[in-house]
Amino acid sequence: MPTTRRQSALKHEEEKVHLEQPEGKKEEVGDKRDARDTKETEEVKPPTKKAKIEEEDVEGQRKERKYMHQTGTIERGHIYFFYRPKVQLEEAHSMDEVRNLHMLLVPRPPQFSMHTTKPGKMDRDEEEDKKAEMETLAPGADSIPAQETLDQPKKRFRLIVIGKKHLPDPEGGGPGKGRKETFWATVTAIGDDLHSLERGFGEKTYETKTRGTRHEEPARLAARGAYAIVNNDPKVPSQRATHFGYQISHPTEFGDVQDSLGIGKAASFILQVKNPLAPASGPQQPRGKGADYPKEIMDNIFGKGGAKGRESYGLRFASCEVPELLDYKGAQLLLIAAKGGEEGLEKSLGEGRGMALEEAEEKESQESIETVFRELAMDASAFPAEALEGKWI
Repeated sequence: MPTTRRQSALKHEEEKVHLEQPEGKKEEVGDKRDARDTKETEEVKPPTKKAKIEEEDVEGQRKERKYMHQTGTIERGHIYFFYRPKVQLEEAHSMDEVRNLHMLLVPRPPQFSMHTTKPGKMDRDEEEDKKAEMETLAPGADSIPAQETLDQPKKRFRLIVIGKKHLPDPEGGGPGKGRKETFWATVTAIGDDLHSLERGFGEKTYETKTRGTRHEEPARLAARGAYAIVNNDPKVPSQRATHFGYQISHPTEFGDVQDSLGIGKAASFILQVKNPLAPASGPQQPRGKGADYPKEIMDNIFGKGGAKGRESYGLRFASCEVPELLDYKGAQLLLIAAKGGEEGLEKSLGEGRGMALEEAEEKESQESIETVFRELAMDASAFPAEALEGKWI
């Protein structure tokens, strides 16, 4: 049948409406939308790539802040010096009969935090709060460790072996006297259970294929005191330095043992940490693998990849910018003798910290030797105490 002009126009309008309207039921005003449609729409929305990148950036910034240079007292705690006689010897009567010298560090929160902070919240993350509180405290208060709990084995500790079996002499070297004495030290153990330390320091008997039965006497405690690690705040990064200082509480009277091991009543050292990727620079340097630091430490502290220094591995040595550098087994440390005695300790640590440590350890020196072993959750009867009185044993 022939199509009229009017019919053709009507057909064209119907096709236009059909194209503009989506398939399915047309929604009218007031119709309810199917909840399943809304849910499905929400579920299929993938996380934007931008949001994921922002999350990674925030995490990276957080890690970078964690390993940024910290100034002032970055750690304080109690320090213990142990030595062990050589294998098969029942006693050591001189340095020739000493197998090794151990320095045990037990970090503690500052003493003032135990009085001003609720239990379980001793760590202060806000720098502003810390600065405000320090303004109301006595000079050097940030270097005083909280009192040790007794008979509590769950404590964080680091065990460090001192090279040459004695500490560098802070009185040797200096202007007109040659170079200051420098010794290597290695972190040999990190832990949070002092009972494992007690077993390691205890008496041992074992069998070897070549030499048969071998015997080791228990380690001897030679000194106990408090320590602080302090970073200076120079104008340029190249002048950064970490000062490690200690004040001894036990013994009060020193003998041949302490003198031979280089343990003074008070002393300080410049502390540097070796980049594990840097090659050995001398025959006395430890030849072990070194610490297995994470990427954040290698990049931010040592400047791996050319960010710091002239080599691809970054700096050969770095100051101890954060205490976490000491929390890795195999970490290689350089101890450079700085100052000796109470006056030297104060000059190195500054801001009244040396005097505060001296006063605190004078009070703690009244504690018995048995109490000292209880701080380490150790059985005092299993470890000879004569060395703590200055006598070789």
